[in-house]
Amino acid sequence: MHITPAEELVTRKDRLQRSLQDKGIDGAIILQRADIFYFSGTGQDGHLLIPASGESVLLARKSFDRARRESRLSLVEKFPRSKELPETIRLNFRQIRKIGMELDVVPANHYLRFRAMFPESEIVDVSPLIRQIRMIKSEYELGKLQEAAVMSDRLFAKVPEFLELGISESSFAGRLEGYYRSLGHQGFVRVRSFNQEVFYGHVMSGANLATPSYPDSATGGSGLNPSFPQGAGRKLLAPNEPIMVDFAGVHDGYMADQTRIFVCGELPERLAEAFDTALRIEQYLRENATPGARCSELFAATRDLATQAGFGDHYMGYGEKARFVGHGIGIELDEWPVIGQGIDTRLEERMVVAIEPKFLFPDVGVVGVENTCVVRSRGLEALTKFPNEITYLKR
Repeated sequence: MHITPAEELVTRKDRLQRSLQDKGIDGAIILQRADIFYFSGTGQDGHLLIPASGESVLLARKSFDRARRESRLSLVEKFPRSKELPETIRLNFRQIRKIGMELDVVPANHYLRFRAMFPESEIVDVSPLIRQIRMIKSEYELGKLQEAAVMSDRLFAKVPEFLELGISESSFAGRLEGYYRSLGHQGFVRVRSFNQEVFYGHVMSGANLATPSYPDSATGGSGLNPSFPQGAGRKLLAPNEPIMVDFAGVHDGYMADQTRIFVCGELPERLAEAFDTALRIEQYLRENATPGARCSELFAATRDLATQAGFGDHYMGYGEKARFVGHGIGIELDEWPVIGQGIDTRLEERMVVAIEPKFLFPDVGVVGVENTCVVRSRGLEALTKFPNEITYLKR
């Protein structure tokens, strides 16, 4: 069983505590599962209390026994009765003038319950502090991300074996998903943003690639029904059109996001030219996304490259566009930083981003590429290594 080392948890806690102290926050009450896992090493249900100084304590509700086995925190306690919770928090925080919560993800009724519990306290949003801490990966985390990338590369190497003309996108996706499970994929891709959902990723082809829908990405897809209107649908795989596999490999909770294009036959010339532009944009980012580079300026430069090549209208969507070309990734698919419009974050070493220049052509399809990369002193180091070029298959 994978166990996050105790020293890793201590380092994460210390970084958050320094931020809490800088902001005059007496402690953070962590409720969201991804953040509980990040700071405690377990995804069991409960509340994680991180005071501005001192030891963290995990109040584990279910399952307490698993939480004790999985977490290397020194303090893992049974969740108290409801009437005892306020006093438990007071004892651990010492002062409760200002309490931090993840207000980007905590449901309103939870927030209101704590407001009623501590009417004399100010509750503030610590989600930006947490997300900033999680942007910089430790060497331990980079190792986990590398393992996820190896899993991803293994899947993409298998795509030609599973791809068959005449079967539906959803059937093709199911073959890939089954193989991923055999490699140890957990079968769930965590997304932080409200109402953004992902199941492994997107596997689509031809015109369905260009079907608009709600996901914050360059692609949408029909899905199988209006309740989950994205991704693979009932369209049959056909020759001479782009078939896109955009999947996230997940190993021990850490993700690697990767996209490749496969074609049975030949691709229309205009799409092939757009794909070459995507490769040039990716190369630009690999060379220029260095420590100190501003995310908004990188995005603007890639948009200029797309426009100069004659594909500006199709870059990262058509009409309804995604306003980014790269996103942070770790234990969630949509971490910081975002290489996008209006994002003034400057890159730092050991940030991990998935860069994905793509071009959408209505009623025709989408072409592009995506790799998960680490920010290094000389640029981006790709963790995903399956060849970027279009894979042409004879069927």
